[in-house]
Amino acid sequence: MGTAPGRARGRRDTLDAVSARYDCAQPEERERGITRAVTATSAGQLVVLPTDTVYGVGCDAFSPSAVSDLLAAKGRGRDMPPPVLIGHARTLDGLAVNVPREVRELAEAFWPGALTIVCRAQPSLDWDLGETFGTVAIRMPLHPVALQLLEATGPMAVSSANRSGRPAAITCAQAEEELGEAVTIYLDGGRCPEGLPSTIVDGTREIPRVLRIGALPLERLREVVPDLAGLEPEAADLE
Repeated sequence: MGTAPGRARGRRDTLDAVSARYDCAQPEERERGITRAVTATSAGQLVVLPTDTVYGVGCDAFSPSAVSDLLAAKGRGRDMPPPVLIGHARTLDGLAVNVPREVRELAEAFWPGALTIVCRAQPSLDWDLGETFGTVAIRMPLHPVALQLLEATGPMAVSSANRSGRPAAITCAQAEEELGEAVTIYLDGGRCPEGLPSTIVDGTREIPRVLRIGALPLERLREVVPDLAGLEPEAADLE
């Protein structure tokens, strides 16, 4: 859309919020962008952020209305709930219960990084990510901008920054072209280094199983958990 970094692109009628893009390669602009992104997230608005895999569109994981806006921006229903990104591995136990030893070993080996793990959600959490059937998909990304934002906001519901069925965005410009005025803040961290989505492992089964192969190949995962089950014929797209 050709927005100049840090300049307003217009006003969203529903939230009365200015939408802007920030060049995170510039230290001062990065700090301004992070500050505004934290404010936007607190206000229930959507933020685009870079990760080590693809660009994501995120919001406060504990704001049902924000999660609903995120799904609407992507053109998805509640049957495709977004994953949750965290800034610290220790947050896993705040969001999940009955985490198997094998899943912890995968998290220790590949977090921060391109691994999303589906876990049993803490039943006491006051959130609504959609039709999760008591589970939550969790990842700690390996990207300094994403980690800085998550450090300030806490867990964010984050899905790939594209309309459903469209290619994932690997640049901020692509994300902006896809989502436009639905997003309040765009954090431009340059081209994503991986360009592939995260690999997803279902940790809720007796034997953890790969649901999607992405940036992490099955061979690397099995170096940590040799008994990890491979991809089923119907791969899930959770990101």
